[in-house]
Amino acid sequence: MKTYRTENLRNIVLVGHNGSGKTTLAEAMLFVSGATTRMGRVEEGNTVSDFDEEEIRRRLSIYTSLIPIEWSDHKLNFLDAPGYLDFVGEMKSAVHVADCALVVVDSVAGVEVGTEQAWAALEERGLPRIAVINKMDRENANYERALESLRRAFKANFVPIQLPIGSQAAFEGVVDLIAMKARRGPRGEAGEIPPALREEAEEARMRLMEAAAESEDELIVKYLEGGELTEGEIRRGLKAGFLTGRIVPVVCVAGFSTVGVGPLLDLLVHLAPSPLEAKPVEAVPVSNGQPEAIQPDPAGPTVAYVFKITADPFVGKLAYFRVLRGTVRSNSHLFNANKGQDERLAQIFVMRGKEQIPVPELVAGDIGAVPKLNVTGHGDTLCDRSHPVRIAPPVYPTPLYAVAVEPKTKADSAKLIPTLQRLCEEDPTLHLRQEPSTHQTILEGMGDAHIDVAVRRAATKFGVEIVTSVPKVPYRETITKVARAQYRHKKQTGGAGQFGEVHLRIEPLPRDGGFEYVWEVFGGAISSNFAPSIEKGIRSVMEQGLLAGYPIVDLRVAVYDGKEHPVDSNDISFQIAGREAFKLAFQQAGPVLLEPIMQFTIIVPEQFTGDVISDLNTRRARVQGIEQQGDKSVIIALAPLAEMQRYATQLRSLTQGRGVFRMTFSHYEEVPHHIAQTIIEQARREREAAKEKA
Repeated sequence: MKTYRTENLRNIVLVGHNGSGKTTLAEAMLFVSGATTRMGRVEEGNTVSDFDEEEIRRRLSIYTSLIPIEWSDHKLNFLDAPGYLDFVGEMKSAVHVADCALVVVDSVAGVEVGTEQAWAALEERGLPRIAVINKMDRENANYERALESLRRAFKANFVPIQLPIGSQAAFEGVVDLIAMKARRGPRGEAGEIPPALREEAEEARMRLMEAAAESEDELIVKYLEGGELTEGEIRRGLKAGFLTGRIVPVVCVAGFSTVGVGPLLDLLVHLAPSPLEAKPVEAVPVSNGQPEAIQPDPAGPTVAYVFKITADPFVGKLAYFRVLRGTVRSNSHLFNANKGQDERLAQIFVMRGKEQIPVPELVAGDIGAVPKLNVTGHGDTLCDRSHPVRIAPPVYPTPLYAVAVEPKTKADSAKLIPTLQRLCEEDPTLHLRQEPSTHQTILEGMGDAHIDVAVRRAATKFGVEIVTSVPKVPYRETITKVARAQYRHKKQTGGAGQFGEVHLRIEPLPRDGGFEYVWEVFGGAISSNFAPSIEKGIRSVMEQGLLAGYPIVDLRVAVYDGKEHPVDSNDISFQIAGREAFKLAFQQAGPVLLEPIMQFTIIVPEQFTGDVISDLNTRRARVQGIEQQGDKSVIIALAPLAEMQRYATQLRSLTQGRGVFRMTFSHYEEVPHHIAQTIIEQARREREAAKEKA
């Protein structure tokens, strides 16, 4: 593949709901452009874009793939992004390095939840977009209905620039409203508009002309004075409106039969922005921290942003990057501004699915990949050491679904954490953490499918079998009143004995008050040298818990009296005495369990609000408020984590997949008595079972 100049590059992300036909459309563009000699099928597992084993097994896109297509002396880098909700991180990463988007909509289903999610990501970045009504050859396809669903769902000026010629099995091409020509077949051979469509096409062209004229003062003056705009002026006004987001052009295509694919590629060459026309990326120089606009100058200091990492035990790490400025060459060195280390770039590649096409260099605006970088990770910036800058990564959503993970066999134990860490390096929406209160390793993601893919990938790619379970809730234990206790530890064994007596008082602290240890012994009843020993004994109990095995929090312990022996008192004696005195006092201090309360922000279509609130009421949730945003309800609620651990699955079920939510930790509060008793009893049974097993 030859090296293209920056002005001849186009970076386009394909987004839309899962099943809208993005991958099939990418396959059709490869075929029509001559990059492949036959079209793959998602059902047959032989597409260029979906090449991973898990994608083939599930018949859906999981990872973003890069599909470069050469057309009319231009290179179009298509980023085929997943539409399934669980893989939103891949989609956001792709949007972050694209200059415009094709929003692919099924001509039968219209706008779906994945379309809405993708649209929100495009709005966040301010990317211009084209709406592509796909599958026009499908039974029950309806261009007008799909267009109306777009207008209902989004506040945007949707302007058709193509009309379909025929529909369903009779779909044979499109009417190009700019040139007023019929474009039939895959490559779009030009011809006359069918007489039956002529009047509709004239009306649609007038609306297009009006929208184009509104984009420039000069054009609107000409249009209002009664002068028709030329084809060149319509293109100019359309592009101006498109780049600012004032116009969303609408086209139609049939990816499966490839009808309309050629006209779509022609349109992208003329309408999609080159990197020179796109909004400059903002970077922060490492030296002074002042924001700097990165202009795509091939001769400037090199800046490349790494937006995707794939890890393979045999091939190693492959880093996908976009060159934002300068030129990246094979066998060169760049500086990783995030890690503060030099990286040697060996052979760089243009990726087409899993195919690696070696190239000598990539200029500003182009996208490629390089293997075996030592320290570079997802979201890092590679640049000239003389002018180090950092590019901010996108803001990824917080995980919504968690599982506790453990190795299936002892042989997998040593490899478990390193393997999961490698998977988290690839995917910024996958998080790994240790929960100290439950002693579990927790893997968090966006949903059950997301976690399942990660677990399967650990097994197939890295040979680590993982068992998952619902995580234990990280409860806490505390007290509700003041209590006193004393304990004497005395042990005589013939030699040196053990002696220590501790009198202490425990008091509740406000929530999140932590732990306070106070020494109130006066007159030398106990030497202050033993104060740390007593505290150590108390802390050992607090870590293990006394009610159900959870950490004890939010209390003050005051040691106010005791006794010691001049010979037999030592560190271990006072550790034991402090520990046992604390246990006695805790049981008398009104011990209770605390549970984590999460704040939920739930966004659902208005018609599902009642069902969602009814369900929340069964989960001990407290609705704090409901706001309206267009046709969506935003529900704010507080709910115990114990009741909401699998809420991601439940909400999708309640709202036909259209509900989304985010959650953040709010506070701890007391568990209702009847529920606490069940938890304590369960913990007791587990302890007894563990003893029997041991």
